[in-house]
Amino acid sequence: MHSVSLRQARVTLSQLITAIELREEREIVIVRDGRPVARLVPVAALHAGPRLGVAKGLFEVSVDIDAQNDNVKRLFWLGSDS
Repeated sequence: MHSVSLRQARVTLSQLITAIELREEREIVIVRDGRPVARLVPVAALHAGPRLGVAKGLFEVSVDIDAQNDNVKRLFWLGSDS
């Protein structure tokens, strides 16, 4: 664990973040008036988990879902003359 003063953290924040990113440091404690006030640590990798099929059975898609595509396109086409 590495600690730095708040003043030093302000001046060298970019380098401190790089050290965390490169795993040169696992944790950097920021100290104000000799007391720890914050920790700079890497963000844990987010686990997305299973996503395919999460809404299966929750709603029904109509067989004619694409029937209004031309109308929707016309409504959103800002450059259209219609």
